[in-house]
Amino acid sequence: MTTYDDRASLTDLTATVERVRGSVEGVIEGKPEVVRLALTVLLAEGHLLIEDVPGVGKTMLAKALARSIDCSVRRIQFTPDLLPSDITGVSIWDQQRRDFEFKPGAIFAQIVIGDEINRASPKTQSALLESMEERQVTIDGHTYELPSPFMVVATQNPVEMEGTYPLPEAQRDRFMARVSVGYPSVEAELQMLDIHGGVSPLEDLQPVAHAHEIVKLVEAVRGVHVSEPVRRYAVELVAATRTHPDLRLGASPRATLHLLRAAKASAALAGREYALPDDVQALAVAVLAHRLLPTAQAQLNRRTAEQVVREILQHTPVPAAPGHQSGLGGLGRTIPAYPQQPPRSL
Repeated sequence: MTTYDDRASLTDLTATVERVRGSVEGVIEGKPEVVRLALTVLLAEGHLLIEDVPGVGKTMLAKALARSIDCSVRRIQFTPDLLPSDITGVSIWDQQRRDFEFKPGAIFAQIVIGDEINRASPKTQSALLESMEERQVTIDGHTYELPSPFMVVATQNPVEMEGTYPLPEAQRDRFMARVSVGYPSVEAELQMLDIHGGVSPLEDLQPVAHAHEIVKLVEAVRGVHVSEPVRRYAVELVAATRTHPDLRLGASPRATLHLLRAAKASAALAGREYALPDDVQALAVAVLAHRLLPTAQAQLNRRTAEQVVREILQHTPVPAAPGHQSGLGGLGRTIPAYPQQPPRSL
């Protein structure tokens, strides 16, 4: 397991993330919690699903994050006539070489922006499954590795909007977190008119971090310590979704892994070398809700998956433990007792 050699690693992480955060927030006004979640997913090696009505800045957020990092970026506009080969690539016959040559698709980039992903057919959406989980693409029996870091930032409109397909359960499960941008406040919208009224701020956005820096930060996040009580707490939260009477489909073991990884990234962003139950609580709704399917009766009662997760958070005991030595890299810092307080959200 990768561990911090000294405090410089954590300091470097915080400084780099703050640069990226400031760059993105210069484009997306009034949504610091949304930007923080996007950075958490990036450092946790996950993929982000941004869902909301048209015109609230979903694609702008994805583009701002991509342009703030000096890495390869590809954008895919999902439409009903988009084919799987448009995403993954295709092998074509080369007359001069008298052999097939592979032409990479749009998925071969470090940050892939999938715009309105639920406007494509389920067949086309399934072309992302292997790449998002295994970070590779298999075409005609040949496997091609994807670059590192690799992140899919997809936007989707609510399923009630015209011309949309619901994402299959397997596709939703591969997204680490889902976030809703929401409408801005009056002050933020006024500021947006001042900034965006003349020219798009994306045009002047310059990279503030390099891809190799992000790779190092990801390695540092992997070394964040998660104690056994916190791991058990995450497992209990996910297990509770599988037996809840208002849900006909609970969260998968992959959801537990994603929740743990996200909690480690959240702890690193907070400047800590260890994860707390607070980190799990803050991310539970974003990581779990989009994977859950309410029962027909729950839908009739207008019960949402988000409400169910919050209810589970209220009824699942938060672990409490005395302070102990972290043991990270021989630092020997004392980890404080887990706080007993109501769950917070990002």
